[in-house]
Order: sequence, then structure tokens, then C-alpha cells
Amino acid sequence: MKLAISGKGGVGKTTFSALLIRTLNEQGKHVLAIDADPDANLAAAVGIADSDKVTPISEMKELIFERTEAKPGTIGGFFKLNPKVDDLPDALSVKLDNIKLMRLGGVKKGGGGCICPESTLLKALVTYIALQRDEVVVMDMEAGIEHLGRATAQAVNKLIVVVEPGRRSIDTAGHIRKLASEIGLRNIAVVGNKIRSSKDEEFLRTHLSDLEFLGFLPYDDALIEADLNDTSPFDVDSSAKAEIKEMIKKL
Repeated sequence: MKLAISGKGGVGKTTFSALLIRTLNEQGKHVLAIDADPDANLAAAVGIADSDKVTPISEMKELIFERTEAKPGTIGGFFKLNPKVDDLPDALSVKLDNIKLMRLGGVKKGGGGCICPESTLLKALVTYIALQRDEVVVMDMEAGIEHLGRATAQAVNKLIVVVEPGRRSIDTAGHIRKLASEIGLRNIAVVGNKIRSSKDEEFLRTHLSDLEFLGFLPYDDALIEADLNDTSPFDVDSSAKAEIKEMIKKL
């Protein structure tokens, strides 16, 4: 099962991803977790010790040079468009129980995107993970889903968009859906987060009526405290964990 998680910054996307990853792990699944959002720290949310020491692959200059035969930071010139990546998930991931986690990192790019060694290696890696790996793959994406290409989109079983009750969150969901349709990714579901009442749930259902809802997570002080204390949301007492189990059944 290959799952990509997206949504506007601040909606709780990484919290949801971490709860999903840890619950799948608890159920005995082998999970490959991919932190593809440069602004997130999935390792800390999953509960991996010394998460701040996990080096993003985009910053591994020697590795990028070795695999693409071009220096990171350069644009133009010649470099390999199909670098070897099949050994990287096992070699470069940090581990917790049955979870392997990789942090992709960001690529500094100008106006129209970047054809550079770093982005080439990351795209090749995501494509390999989506097409070839046999674990459950959970990718915590940025709202732009830019690491996904057409080939990858065919392998993603579900794009899950995390939304909160609010106009900007709904607008971002529409933007993500448009980007997804452009690469042929149409299997999309929504998770409502920070739900305070049935009114919040109804608001989201009304404004995203043409999308499948996987479920709803409550507004929970325990989850907010976990984030503030750099604790995994899975390690606090929250009704969200039961909701996640129901979503996994649907998936």
C-alpha cells in the first residue's frame, strides 16, 4: 500500500502521518516513512530519538555527486537522469521497530522549478519507492506534491489530503486536487482534522462534497501538547488513535 499525505502547512498533516505510521507498525506492518516536506519533522513526530540529527538526502553532497556525477547546486551540464537508488532506503533510513524513515529535504530552486542533480536523485528515489518497494509506504508531502511524477502517481494507492475547518485549508485542498489530476492521480481522500463539533464536520463535507472522507480527527489538547513537547502524538492518550484504526480498515 502506497499512501501520499498532503495538505496546507499547519493543518496537522505530520501529526496524522505519524499516527498512521505508528498504528500500522503496531499492527505488525513494515512501514517505509518518507519525510518529503522540508518544513516538517516527521522523525520527531514518529518518536525517533535524536531526530534533529537525521540528515536530509538533499544535503548529502558526496552521495548526490556519486550517483548523478554532477555537483549539487549546479544547473545545466550533463548528469545521470536515472541514478542508482535501490540501495538507499535500507542504507540511509533510521529505524524504530518495523519503521524505516527517510528524510528527503528541500531543493532550492528558481522560478520554473529545477532540473538539477538533487531533484533528479530525489525524484528517482520516490519513483523507485512507489513502484518497487513492498512495504507500506507513507509519504508526508508538502502541499505542492512536487516529488510525485506521472509514473509515481500510477503507483500511489491513495492521496490523502488533510484539511481543517477553514477557507484557506479548503482552497489548498482544491489546489492539491488540481495538481494531482494533472499527473493522473485521481484516487483522493480527505481527512478532517481539529474537529471541535458536528458543525466543523458539516462545514468540510459541504465544501468538499465531491471528495471521499476517510474520517475525522478531534481537536485535542493532548495532541497539541505532544507537538509542543516534541513527543510523538502516538505516545499520548487521545481518541484520535481509535479513529486512525478505523481509517486503516477503510484503506
